[in-house]
Amino acid sequence: MFMKFSDLKLTTPYLELPELFYDLVEPMPLQKPYVMATSPACAELLGVDEDLDRDEKLLSIVNGSEKLEGSKTFAMCYAGHQFGYFVPRLGDGRALNLGKVNGQNLQLKGSGLTLYSRRGDGRAVKRSSIREFLMSEAMHGLGIATSRALALIGSDTDVARESLEKGAIVLRVSPTWIRFGTFEYFKTRRKYEKLQLLADYVIEESFPELQDHEEKYFKMFSKIVENSAKTVARWQSVGFNHGVMNTDNMSIDGRTIDYGPYAMLDDYEANYICNHTDVEGRYSFKNQPSIMQWNLSVLANALSPMVNIIKMSKLVEKDFISIYESEYLELMKNKMGLFEEDENDIPLIRWMLGSLESSVVDYSRFFRTLSTYDGDKSEILALCEYETPLKEWLEGYDERVQKEQLSQQKRSKKMLQTNPKFVLKNHLLQEAIEKEEEGDFRMIEDLLKVALDPFSEHEELEYLNIPTPPRSKNLKLSCSS
Repeated sequence: MFMKFSDLKLTTPYLELPELFYDLVEPMPLQKPYVMATSPACAELLGVDEDLDRDEKLLSIVNGSEKLEGSKTFAMCYAGHQFGYFVPRLGDGRALNLGKVNGQNLQLKGSGLTLYSRRGDGRAVKRSSIREFLMSEAMHGLGIATSRALALIGSDTDVARESLEKGAIVLRVSPTWIRFGTFEYFKTRRKYEKLQLLADYVIEESFPELQDHEEKYFKMFSKIVENSAKTVARWQSVGFNHGVMNTDNMSIDGRTIDYGPYAMLDDYEANYICNHTDVEGRYSFKNQPSIMQWNLSVLANALSPMVNIIKMSKLVEKDFISIYESEYLELMKNKMGLFEEDENDIPLIRWMLGSLESSVVDYSRFFRTLSTYDGDKSEILALCEYETPLKEWLEGYDERVQKEQLSQQKRSKKMLQTNPKFVLKNHLLQEAIEKEEEGDFRMIEDLLKVALDPFSEHEELEYLNIPTPPRSKNLKLSCSS
């Protein structure tokens, strides 16, 4: 017998914490809701194996007009540093937690006002919800730790942003929704007993192997540093710009969450800023590793009543860098098809990135093309606006490849499994949003298919592999959602 989504039974362990941690609140259903998309791949995480589209209760559950068994809806409280400035109370301003099943926490985003909405309306609009739904699944397809998205609904409810738009809700899924800012909230209020309760909860939920460890809180922080360093290294390797790396948007287990004005690089541009609100470039592409390190130092301060701050600071200053650099080097060498050790690989990578920027080349298309490179430079150079810098680098790359033991064919096979053919660029997402406005959901479905399997050829979906139009390259996006 198949397990239906609507038959899931949830638990709410977070509600066993004191009331200061959350606020119980009911969702505010949208008007005339309809299902835009579902992800069966995400549903498998929950033990659901019946077709989501056949579940007659799915829409009403995502819309908040009906609840899963055991569900109690609540918003979580936290603080955070936003663009470097501390905000003492933030919290889930438009998200409601439903409960937990199979190690996954279910959450509705865009479900209405909460205690923490401040001047907001508790809503999310369709364009940002489509982007979050697709990118959550795309990051998973790329092998990067992330929250997931199970379902996306639209509606006839008006939501005021720059103009009137229609409201939407995403059903998000994650092993945890606790953030760096959750610890900041209790530290700044000197609620040290609550801080320890939170740490114990995090260890039980995300790091259960540490429960009996003598230095479990220090070890917890060590794991957070490691996971965060590896995640940001993976962002850099695939060309992902998060856009809003505030501490309240940083997951305590290091996964990617809160997809706002994100972007995948078009032409390689180290200083690219995808968020037009980020006037100083704090969250530019190249700054992401250093910002993650800064965020970890903020978390260390929040944990300082429980853990020696000097020990944590050493982890942030030294271990973060070594873990990040090691992970990034391995990832980039795999993308380049370099599997032997060579002391000149780091300079070769730096040379490559500089050449990509000087030649004006699409980042992901370059690596996919490099995956089948056999010494004929013409196909790669055809990607360039200016050939000379990359042509010179390819000559150095040719010399380095001579040191490889694997055949060109075997190297190519490995590289094709590392360098995606399909990347969810903003021009594709925008086109899908515009088609949805016309009532056509097929492009969302197609993008979901390649998002979950980006390394395959998908010849029938070749239209999703077109170069970015010049007018759409490396745009800045709005935070408004």
